[in-house]
Amino acid sequence: MKYRIQQEAREGTMLLNMGPSHPAMHGTTRIMLELDGEKVVNCELEMGYLHRGFEKICESKTYFNMLIYTDRMNYVSPLINNTGYVMALEKMLGIEVPERSQYIRVILNEFSRVCDHLTALAAMCMECGAFTVFLYMMKAREYIWDLMEQTTGARMTTSFIRVGGVRSDFPADWKETTQIAIDETRKVLKDCHGLMSKNKIFLNRTRDVAVVTPELAINYGWTGPCLRSTGVNYDVRKAFPYLVYDQLDFEIPLGERGDNFDRYMVRMQEMEQSLRMVEQCMAKIPKPSSPYSSDGRGLDPAEAISASRTKKPGQGIRLSPNLEGTEKGKYPGILAGKKYIVPPKEDTYTNIEGLINHFKFFMRGHGIRPPKGEVYFSVEGGSGELGFYIISNGTDKPYRLHLRAPCFHIVAALEELVRGHFVADIIPTFGSMNMIGGELDR
Repeated sequence: MKYRIQQEAREGTMLLNMGPSHPAMHGTTRIMLELDGEKVVNCELEMGYLHRGFEKICESKTYFNMLIYTDRMNYVSPLINNTGYVMALEKMLGIEVPERSQYIRVILNEFSRVCDHLTALAAMCMECGAFTVFLYMMKAREYIWDLMEQTTGARMTTSFIRVGGVRSDFPADWKETTQIAIDETRKVLKDCHGLMSKNKIFLNRTRDVAVVTPELAINYGWTGPCLRSTGVNYDVRKAFPYLVYDQLDFEIPLGERGDNFDRYMVRMQEMEQSLRMVEQCMAKIPKPSSPYSSDGRGLDPAEAISASRTKKPGQGIRLSPNLEGTEKGKYPGILAGKKYIVPPKEDTYTNIEGLINHFKFFMRGHGIRPPKGEVYFSVEGGSGELGFYIISNGTDKPYRLHLRAPCFHIVAALEELVRGHFVADIIPTFGSMNMIGGELDR
């Protein structure tokens, strides 16, 4: 079978494959180029090298078990994926999330956004030859991942957001760790601004290259930093506020020309705004519903059952240290909707009712069962509007699920952006789009 570019190729030009094994294509995208010397005359994009049938898989998984699959889409900011999916379900179920849990979600979502932008810009700068900036940005990401690991138990695929709230509360010293991550990230951003924002070589590689007009961006369905780089003021957090974003003071950075440099600068400025929001949430977050346990000694199930039979009134069951933050006493502050949450481990380990409820939650035909109907809910992801459209037939599995992936719409315009430019311009242009294969191909 001949591709379109092979059929349209003219005499005197050369056809060249760029990717999928090319390092700048991340192993997941192939661009077929028609070149006149170094100039791109025509090109055709082929994606799908990372396709694994996410939406079809969801039809055979329960609503709870689907959560881990959302982590694997935009794996650089998985907590935002968790939040979008879970809030779509909460909209169907009519669940009101506790206020403290909403603040926890916003803090983790904004840190995830910073990680997303750090990764995108680090790759873009490295592919332009600025390897030092790549190392600096990865250093900043490590501070944030330390906080993520301390809170969720994982660095990337966290599966932390739950229907009705979050899996656990923050650890006792989370504010100190958070402030360290904020301070160190700000230092890195300042250094990177100094290295790149007025760098003559970087400006020559990015300024007035791959310019996108607002009309073209809207026609392709662009959202997020790429759309805002063209000057269009659209952000889901402002246009359709969710969680506690309407209680926070933040600005929406906009570009002027819609070129590669604007896409870089908008992300740099957005990271500053995300850190501002985290600081506001730290100041406004309600106090936890119960004090943190100072006893780090864990109990195995048999010991817990024995303790439950002899405990004095008001004495709680001590859980293993790896379950810190999931204590039953914290549930009122972080989870809502008793029918739709996993029973506390204290109940599962110590009484028959809790064990039965635990089994029933995971049994086929039980667990989370939204009413018949359909719902769409979107959040502001790292690359733009991330939306979940779910059709429920009243069972514990979705009848249909569709993901509105922002990355797909942005990369679809790549063919039009690189025409007329040089082969070397493809790399910073592709990097400025922040292509994430798990989200693009699904």
